[in-house]
Amino acid sequence: MSPPPEVVEVFARRFGGRPVWLARAPGRVNLVGEHTDYNEGFVLPMAIDRAAWIAFRPRPDGRVHLFSLHFGEATEFDLGGLSKTGPAWAQYVKGVAWSLREDGHALRGFEGVLAGDVPIGAGLSSSAAVELAAARALAASSDLAWEPKAMALRAQRAENSWVGMKCGIMDQLASAAAVAGSALLIDCRSLDTTLVPLPPAASVVVLDTSTRRALVDSAYNERRAQCEEAARSLGVTALRDLTPEELAGSAVPLEATVRRRARHVVSENARTLAAAEAMRSGDAAALGRLLDASHESLREDFEVSSPALEAMVACAQSDGAAYGARLTGAGFGGCAVALVHRAEAEAFSARVQAAFRERTGLTPQAYVCQPAAGASLETIS
Repeated sequence: MSPPPEVVEVFARRFGGRPVWLARAPGRVNLVGEHTDYNEGFVLPMAIDRAAWIAFRPRPDGRVHLFSLHFGEATEFDLGGLSKTGPAWAQYVKGVAWSLREDGHALRGFEGVLAGDVPIGAGLSSSAAVELAAARALAASSDLAWEPKAMALRAQRAENSWVGMKCGIMDQLASAAAVAGSALLIDCRSLDTTLVPLPPAASVVVLDTSTRRALVDSAYNERRAQCEEAARSLGVTALRDLTPEELAGSAVPLEATVRRRARHVVSENARTLAAAEAMRSGDAAALGRLLDASHESLREDFEVSSPALEAMVACAQSDGAAYGARLTGAGFGGCAVALVHRAEAEAFSARVQAAFRERTGLTPQAYVCQPAAGASLETIS
């Protein structure tokens, strides 16, 4: 996984000389455990071999000069006087700086070029990748120790309080703390992480519908509020504290929609723990069935699917190479994830893209993904 070669070239043209370091942070695909993270539950993401990179050089002052290759625009700001002005993409960098300062860290600036190949708005955590790459750049420029979990929490706070997206910890922790070759079972209450290997016979394919959603302006925050209402009514700290049997047997009256939201979260937590067990035993078929069940719950109880996602999941599930498939990410658009026979991964991707194009007229993308390592820093020679 290498950055676009033009990162260093553009740096030289804009700033003169070469960058000192290259910060990298991956996107992630969530295998199972959707909308459970902010309910203090369990998630099972995998960092992917797509990332955000910042080629940078520290400055002696408190200013950041950053150019985005994707957007073709630059931003400059003072770390001592942060404001929410400037381009939207820069808020993810500013938010991390703000969060570090909230914890009392003195920051020095840097000049850099930002690039990435995580599709934006696809449910693969492009924002978390930028946040963790920014965290690595700010930490290196300011001589701060790198602590993956602590940095993930700061990046989450940046997205919650600076950007305005009330996400849970999954995206940032997966980007910060993943280990190459494994998925990461995360307990979102304790932040304990356990490495879980993929079944040897299986590959993960991300299927991008090419449709997008804007989470800050979507129903995501509404879903979160409904889950919190359910937990309060049921007398628990979070929905994570209930089993499916306890929820089904509860006599507490819940509005019908709120009950469906709770049923998804409680059953999804159980599916996530079962998925980790299936992976440990190498049972790809069992894991695939859990992905299918997760999608049905997301569609029926949490209502975060979309016509494009339904079409993509149906195309994937009907292909003989698939063990299972579901929407991934917050929903409303973006990507599905499929678990497929390893030897068939590329052929599966081509078949499903063709079937989806024929069904919808949309132009999809497919990525056969490998489990990648979390955020890193390397010296540019």
